[in-house]
Amino acid sequence: MLNIVIFGAPGSGKGTQSEFIVEKYGINHVSTGDVLRGEMKNGTELGKIAKGYMDEGKLLPDDLIVDMLASKLDSFEGSKGVIFDGFPRTIAQAEALKKMLAARGQEVSVMLDLEVPEDELMVRLIKRGQETGRADDNEETIKNRLVVYHSQTAPVIDWYKNDGKYQHIDGVGSMERIFADICAAIDGLK
Repeated sequence: MLNIVIFGAPGSGKGTQSEFIVEKYGINHVSTGDVLRGEMKNGTELGKIAKGYMDEGKLLPDDLIVDMLASKLDSFEGSKGVIFDGFPRTIAQAEALKKMLAARGQEVSVMLDLEVPEDELMVRLIKRGQETGRADDNEETIKNRLVVYHSQTAPVIDWYKNDGKYQHIDGVGSMERIFADICAAIDGLK
């Protein structure tokens, strides 16, 4: 099983690169953001709870996310692997993911960290908000999301370094060059 954690601040290109990885390696894509936005759009109870947190740029409670991902993972019977996009975002979630995968006889193969300077992230996210109409891509919410990222999420990098799964990827440049670096990291696992 090829289980990949793709990591980076909001706007670092996780979703775009995940699409390329899914196409090349034939694995499933789990984007917590997309799943949650779908729940919000459908007006489910989870969606209503998630909307309250997301509107404030806050992270959802770990147990809510872990249960949702376990169910999603179990729906991919016969899968070659999964790319986790937007999860884990805290050390507690990384530990929960490790435990959840271990219960299924699996592990995280690699954590790919797409690193992009903050000024570039702001430009990308403002542009994305203008192009897609995503309500959470406005300057105030973006700033809140980046504060949350740096304070709560960035420590996960050290956790994966200590676990021997960390791989740095320069997230600035052409999509093709970034993807080539990602492929080199994945192909180096074999």
